[in-house]
Amino acid sequence: MASAAAAGTGYCSQTSWALRRLGGAALPSAAAAPRRRSFSVSAAAGFDNQNHEYVIVGGGNAAGYAARTFVEHGMADGRLCIVSKEAVPPYERPALTKGYLFPPEKKPARLPGFHTCVGSGGQRQTAEWYKENGIEVLYEDPVAAFDGKTQTLKTSSGKILKYGSLIISTGCAAARLPEKIGGNLPGVHYIRDVADADSLVSSLGNAKKIVVIGGGYIGMEVAAAACGWNLDTTIIFPEDHIMPRLFTPSLAKKYEELYEQNGVKFVKGALIDKLDAGSDGRVSSAVLKDGSVVEADTVIVGIGAKPAVSPFEAVGVNNEVGGIEVDSMFRTSIPSIFAIGDVAAFPLKMYNRIARVEHVDHARKSAHHCIETLLTSQAKAYDYLPYFYSRVFEYEGSSRKIWWQFYGDNVGETVEVGNFDPKIATFWIDSDSRLKGVFLESGTSEEFALLPKLARSQPIVDKAKLKSASSVEDALEIASSSL
Repeated sequence: MASAAAAGTGYCSQTSWALRRLGGAALPSAAAAPRRRSFSVSAAAGFDNQNHEYVIVGGGNAAGYAARTFVEHGMADGRLCIVSKEAVPPYERPALTKGYLFPPEKKPARLPGFHTCVGSGGQRQTAEWYKENGIEVLYEDPVAAFDGKTQTLKTSSGKILKYGSLIISTGCAAARLPEKIGGNLPGVHYIRDVADADSLVSSLGNAKKIVVIGGGYIGMEVAAAACGWNLDTTIIFPEDHIMPRLFTPSLAKKYEELYEQNGVKFVKGALIDKLDAGSDGRVSSAVLKDGSVVEADTVIVGIGAKPAVSPFEAVGVNNEVGGIEVDSMFRTSIPSIFAIGDVAAFPLKMYNRIARVEHVDHARKSAHHCIETLLTSQAKAYDYLPYFYSRVFEYEGSSRKIWWQFYGDNVGETVEVGNFDPKIATFWIDSDSRLKGVFLESGTSEEFALLPKLARSQPIVDKAKLKSASSVEDALEIASSSL
């Protein structure tokens, strides 16, 4: 969920703090009315053409929420086509590293239970839902070629699609270790889709020792799930502590201790040299740069992700944050072409910079905003508040469940309140005493609801009072009184 590891064989774990920054970047103007091109396409001679007023490329979270918005406006039936590389309709992807990995006896999540849009309390959009709403979905047939001049797409099976408006929702691909150092050995797993998760579940059922490479979101969530299988689990990463792009050292220590209580081992400050195979050809160990060896029959690699821009590079890629550059209404530089979700590099209005956010919350909201812009006269700039969360150890029999949320920007001085039993909160405060970001573990629904209000308002807070707060509840009350 973050950028790819460095080149060469000194692979660094990347956390999933995917808010890419470009300080001081100029924001594209949102003043102009939405750019729309009239739909007029003709069949190219010699091809079995399919003409569609709207085409969404990509079958992930954002595509599912975009489809819902089309339906809400009565603009889907016979007009919309989704082109997907997956075998199933869009689903809530976060489940893949959480409930999907639980052992069979602990009620794992399975499709169709988490198709979009159940994650936001909406309807479960199964394959039947798309048919009933007149939406054509091309499964397991990703786009292989694109021609913006002729408004034409070619899929891997050879289908030619003509579009009036194109929404690029291709998401990200997992960053992989090179094949030459064992990155493709049997027993080495990456997680981006249901097929990946199914393969990993199969391995976990026969595993004894697993190694997780990466100390970010993927690593921490997979390791927590592995505890439910009672497996010997080791997490390897090059940083000093887990989640370094978000967690402070003090906060990370609390979570690391909890994982250790569940039997997880940490190897910090370590780089992977190679993955070795046993006599059966399956991965058998991870060899570190210092020569040490960690045995494993299953390896999960979570070293970040790369925006899946191909074959749309000509639309315009932002070289600083990656992804396809769009304005505040998700319009690209080419009329009638939009980009949403993980792949979009958009103006983060409240912090005045260009960002690319790899998170389900942004996928949902960007999809809705983009389609509203496309179908209506809306000219309101997207004003996203960064939000990240994690829920782990939620399987049956777990001694403690973890659920944290973060809103805002993790810049400035930090004030930590609470003893992690079960609550803990961290506040980020800038040099002007403005609250920039807030993190909370195990909050009530009311406390979690307060966080976005604080992060968006950025009130001036009394740091001395906050530091002397006797409890998390007291600290939140102090912060709330500043609104």
